[in-house]
Amino acid sequence: MERVILHCDLNSFYASVELLDHPELRDRPVAVCGDPSSRHGVILAKNEPAKKFQVKTAETVWQARRKCPGLILLPAHHWKYREYSKKVNAVYERYTDLVEPFSIDESWLDVTGTLHLFGGDARALADEIRRVLREELNLTVSVGVSFNKIFAKMGSDYKKPDATTVISRENYRELLWPLPVTDLLFVGRAAARVLEQYGVRTIGDLAAYDREALGKLLGRQGYTLHDYASGAEHSPVIPAREQPGPKSVGNGLTFPRNLEGWTELRTAVTELSDEVAVRLRKHAPKCTTVQVTIRDPNFKDICRQKRLSAPTYVSRDLTDAAMELIRASWNPKAPVRALTITAQNLVEEGDAGEQLNLFAAGAAPRRDRLEKLEKAMDGIRDRFGRDAITAASTVHRDKAEVKEDHRLPPVD
Repeated sequence: MERVILHCDLNSFYASVELLDHPELRDRPVAVCGDPSSRHGVILAKNEPAKKFQVKTAETVWQARRKCPGLILLPAHHWKYREYSKKVNAVYERYTDLVEPFSIDESWLDVTGTLHLFGGDARALADEIRRVLREELNLTVSVGVSFNKIFAKMGSDYKKPDATTVISRENYRELLWPLPVTDLLFVGRAAARVLEQYGVRTIGDLAAYDREALGKLLGRQGYTLHDYASGAEHSPVIPAREQPGPKSVGNGLTFPRNLEGWTELRTAVTELSDEVAVRLRKHAPKCTTVQVTIRDPNFKDICRQKRLSAPTYVSRDLTDAAMELIRASWNPKAPVRALTITAQNLVEEGDAGEQLNLFAAGAAPRRDRLEKLEKAMDGIRDRFGRDAITAASTVHRDKAEVKEDHRLPPVD
C-alpha cells in the first residue's frame, strides 16, 4: 500500500500566536523579536504584511526596520508557543496516532492506516485539518501531502500561507526537480558548494547524478541526499513517545551589556540554570554533568565541565556547580558577553539513585525537598505562565533574547 504522509507547517507561528492577543495589528507589519535594545536583538518571526517588506527571520532589528520603518515589534513569549504547539499536535492526533513533531511548529502525520476513516481523500483531509485549526485555534497551517516525509515537507513549503500541496509520484519531477538544490532538506551551504563544482544546481541534477559518485563526494550524506531527491526516502513517522530523549539540555544568553563580578554572573547563571532544570523535569531525566561556556567581548570562548556528586534536575544544584566552575576559571573583573549552561550525561529518574556514602548527612532529604519545591513552581508556571514565579535574584536583571532550545531549527 502506498504511504500517505502529511507535513503540517504552522504559518508565521510565533507572530500568529502573539497576534491572538493583538487582533487589531493583524493587517499591519508585525515581527516577534528578542530585546531590540540588545546588541543581538533579532527577528524571530514575522507576519505576512511584514514579509511583503522582505523582513527576514534571524536578521537584526535595525536591518528589519530599515526595510520597514513602520514595523511593530512584539516580545517573545516562549511558554505560549509551547502551549499552542501542544494544542495543535492534539488536533493532529484526532486523525492518526502517528504524529512526529519536527520542531515546535512542524509535524509529520502518517495517515496511511486511518485515511479511510475520513473519506479516503488525502487532499480533502489536509484541507479539513487546516479548517479545524483556523476555527478552533485561529491559526493557519500549510500542508504537504506525499508518499514520503521529505516530499511532504517540500509540499508544505511549496505554497504558503494556508495551503495544501500534493506531491505525487506523477508530479514530483515537474514540481520539485526544477527547484534549487538548496531547497532540499539538509542541503547546507557547504554541500551546495561542492555539488555546484560538479554541475549540480537543481534537485533534478542531484537525482540524475550517479548515486555512488555522490557517496564518494559527500560520504554517507551523498547517498541520503540522492535518495531524497529521487523519491527513494522511506523513513517511518515516529511518534514523540517512541523517540529517544535528548542527550543534553542547554540554555544560553547573549547579554545587552557585558557582565562583571560574581553577583552579576550568579544572577545570570541562576536564570539559565532554572530554565535548564525546568526542561529536565519536563522530560524526566536527571543530569550527572554540568558544562559552562563563557564568551568574552572578543568572541573568545572557554568551556568547563564538572561531574556532579549525584544526578539532579534541581536548579540550585546546577547553579552551584556552574558557579564553582566559573570561580575556578574566570577573573571576576573580566567582562562576560555570553553564557551557556548545559546539562549533560542524562539518566532516567528511576536510575538516578544517590550513593549515600559519598554525601554529608541530610543531603538526600534536602534534595527531595528542593525537587518537590521546584515541581510545585513548574505547576504554577504551567497554569499562569513562565514569568509567574522566578528566582528573586533574577527579577530586575536586564536581559537579551533567550535561545530557547538550540537543538531546534529556527521558526518561521
